[in-house]
Amino acid sequence: MSELHKNLINGEWIGSDGVENINPSNLNEVVGVYARATVEETKQAIAAAKAAFPAWSRSGILERHAILRKTADEILARKQELGELLSREEGKTLPEGIGEVTRAGQIFDFFAGEVLRLSGEVLPSVRPGVGVEITREPLGVIGIITPWNFPIAIPSWKIAPALAYGNTVVIKPADLVPGSTWAIVDILVRAGLPKGVLNLVMGKGSVVGQTMLDSKDVNAISFTGSVGTGKRVAAASIEHNRKFQLEMGGKNPTIVLDDADLKVAVETVAQSAFFSTGQRCTAASRVIVTEGIHDAFVEALAERTRNLRVGDALDKNTEIGPVVDPSQLKQDTDYIEIGKGEGAKLVAGGERVRAATEGYFLQPTLFTEATNSMRIAREEIFGPVAAVIKVKDYEEALATSNDTEFGLSAGIVTTSLKYATHFKRNSEAGMVMVNVPTAGVDFHVPFGGRKGSSYGPREQGRYASEFFTIVKTAYTAAG
Repeated sequence: MSELHKNLINGEWIGSDGVENINPSNLNEVVGVYARATVEETKQAIAAAKAAFPAWSRSGILERHAILRKTADEILARKQELGELLSREEGKTLPEGIGEVTRAGQIFDFFAGEVLRLSGEVLPSVRPGVGVEITREPLGVIGIITPWNFPIAIPSWKIAPALAYGNTVVIKPADLVPGSTWAIVDILVRAGLPKGVLNLVMGKGSVVGQTMLDSKDVNAISFTGSVGTGKRVAAASIEHNRKFQLEMGGKNPTIVLDDADLKVAVETVAQSAFFSTGQRCTAASRVIVTEGIHDAFVEALAERTRNLRVGDALDKNTEIGPVVDPSQLKQDTDYIEIGKGEGAKLVAGGERVRAATEGYFLQPTLFTEATNSMRIAREEIFGPVAAVIKVKDYEEALATSNDTEFGLSAGIVTTSLKYATHFKRNSEAGMVMVNVPTAGVDFHVPFGGRKGSSYGPREQGRYASEFFTIVKTAYTAAG
C-alpha cells in the first residue's frame, strides 16, 4: 500500500483511511493513496479558516508576496516531476502536463506581484472639507471546488488570488485527481503559510462539497464543474447570502470560412477539438464550415483525425492521452452512438484503442452532415468528439455559432479582416479566438463566459479582485 496523503486542517496533516488514485493510461498503476475527509473534518477545516482570517487579512504584503513567490519558484523548479504526476492521474500527455504546471507557477508568480500592487482611490467629496477613500478588502473564508480536467491550473488560479487578497481558503479538489492539488498545498505550507490559512479536504462532493455549501461560515464559493452542480452551488449560496462564482460548461464553435488557409484551419480545429482528449470546457466540438471550403476541409480534417496517435500519456509519441475514467468513457461512446442515430455521418474515429497497457483509450471522433439541432451539437460531451455543420455563408455561420445555451469560447478561421472584426464584436462568447484554437488562454488576462457557461466576476488576471475582494468607501472630515 502506498503512503497515505492526508488532508490539511489547521496546519496538521489528518486522515486515516484513503482511496487509490488510478492511472487512466495504465489501470494497474496506483498513482497514490489519498485521504477522504468526513463531514466533521470539513467543519473543522472551515472553523480553522475562519479563526485564521483576522490575522491573515491584516498580514503584511511582503509576507504574502514572499510565500506566493516561493511557491511559484518551487512549482517551476519541479515542473517535470509535477507534470508527470498530473499526466499519470488525469491522462494529459506529458507536454500538456508540464505546460499546465508551468502555467500554475506563472499564476502564483503573477499574484505574488499583485500583492505589491494593491491599490485604491482617493477622491474629493462633493462636500467641502471631506475626503473619500475607496479600498478593496478580503471577503473571509473562500470555499473552492475544482474539477478533474485541469487538476493543477484551476486550483492555482483560485487559491493564488484568494490568498493574495488576504482571504483564507478551504479547497476540495475533484475526487478523481487529488494528487496535483495535494502537491500545491504541500508547497504552500512549506513556503511558510500560517496554520489555518489554507485547508485541504479531499473526498466526495456529496460529503465534503455539501458540507461547505451548508456552512454559514463560508463567505464565498468559487466553483468550476458541471452545470447541474453549479446550479446547486448557486441555490445553496443564495440561501446563505454568500458571494459565488461559477464556471460550468461549453459547446464552443469554430467557424471556418471559404477564405481560410486550409492548413491553419485543420490544425486549429484539431487542436481545439481533440487535444487534452477533448476534456476542456473551451474545446470546440461544433465546427461550422461554409460550403466553398467544406469538402476539402472535411477530407483534410478526417485524415488528420485518423492519424492522431492515441496512447499512454507519458509516451513521447502520444498526441492524445486516455479518457479520464470509465464513466466519462461511457458518456463519450454513448454520444457517438447518439450521433449515428441522429443521422450524422461518422468519418473518423469512434473506436476504442488497444495499447501496450490497459487504459481508457478512445480514437478522436469526427462527424459530418450534422445539424445544429442534433444532441451532439447541443449538449456538452466533454470528450474527443466533434461535429461538422455545413452552412451557406458567414451570416449563417455566425447565427449558428450563437445558437447555443452556452457562451464560453468561440473561434473563427479566416483571412478576412472584415469578418474577423465583425465576429469579435458579435460572437456571444466570453472569449473569442481568431486563427488560434478555442482552447488555450493566457494566465494574466480574464477567463470566463456568458449565458449558461459562467456566472459572476471573471477569473484570472487583475479581474480576479472583483470576486475575491469587497469594496469599502470611507469618508473623513478634515480638521
